[in-house]
Amino acid sequence: MALSCLLVFMAQMATTIYLPSLPVVAEDFGMPRSYAALSISVFVIGAAAPVVVWGVAADRYGRRGPLLASLALFVLTSALTALIRSPEGLLVLRALQGVGAGGSAIIARILVRDRWSGDELARRLSVLSIAFITAMGGGQFLGGLIGRYAHWETGFVVLAVIGGAAAALTFTVPFESSRAVQRPSEVLRTCLTISRQRGFLLPALAGGAGFATIVLLQEVGPFVFQQHFGLAMDQYGSLGLLLGAAYFAGALTVNRLVSTVGSGRLMTAGAIVMTAAGIAMIVLWSVPGLPDGGALVVFVALYCVTTFGQSVLFPNSMATAVSSQHRHGASAVSLCGFLQQSMAGVAAATAALLHADLAWATVVAALGAAAWLMTRITVPSAVPGKGK
Repeated sequence: MALSCLLVFMAQMATTIYLPSLPVVAEDFGMPRSYAALSISVFVIGAAAPVVVWGVAADRYGRRGPLLASLALFVLTSALTALIRSPEGLLVLRALQGVGAGGSAIIARILVRDRWSGDELARRLSVLSIAFITAMGGGQFLGGLIGRYAHWETGFVVLAVIGGAAAALTFTVPFESSRAVQRPSEVLRTCLTISRQRGFLLPALAGGAGFATIVLLQEVGPFVFQQHFGLAMDQYGSLGLLLGAAYFAGALTVNRLVSTVGSGRLMTAGAIVMTAAGIAMIVLWSVPGLPDGGALVVFVALYCVTTFGQSVLFPNSMATAVSSQHRHGASAVSLCGFLQQSMAGVAAATAALLHADLAWATVVAALGAAAWLMTRITVPSAVPGKGK
């Protein structure tokens, strides 16, 4: 659990430590807001693209080798990003950094899936959410301090050090050995078989819609807070602590209630909360003449509520999806990660084109509603006491 938490922390922090400096990055490279925002999108897409390949490699070669390979790629690209001076080079390195981060994060979840299932898996995934929380709140806060007292490249040096620490920790943990090698056609057949099962597919997509919402908000957030509301970089970074607290509250809710309420009901509840917050954002940006101070307070509150809903939705959606696959645990986790990261990548790329607040708020509400519909249609309430 310690290793898995560190890996999830590292992968998420690769985005949040960079967020406060996004407007400065645009200025440094002389590129428009949409181009700078692509450095978030390509990271998420890079993390999504080879996720199934990482899962297959974890089955074929055991967990340690592929994990070390993903960490080596992450550390190398993080170090090079601190040195790059080309906009095109920045995007390429961010995409490759995403490949490494995505491999590490998905193997972290496979390690947890190796040991637990059912409601207990949801509880363990909520523990991983604590690492996500720390990276979300602490990473953004640290990024704000780096932006004020140093420069944005320092954040990538920090990431390289964290990746090196995670690589060292892998040698203290026992891993599952490799399994029988599957041909590419067998892997494809397995993924198609899993994806056809409603008990897997729609919970995974519901979680992806929630994750996409958070990535979208992370991408537009620096510009909204710093350019629309005029917050300083460190002030925006400090808001990460509030977001972290909201995510922590959701993770704690899952940890305490999942065994009695069930994964299905909690997943639906999280989607409802996100939908309501998205609709409220549409109302917020539709009200003319609202004072900036009042609008800022309301937007921060809605951002926190959305974050809370996501922290309830996400671990339950993944636990519900992968627990339905008893024979193909690693493949199910990998495919679930691929679907969710891909949805987030598409949302992030869309957000880069949506500069109007009302436009991206509408997308946020639509994603929440889609997640709610998928949980209502396909996911039965988890039966208490079924965790292993």
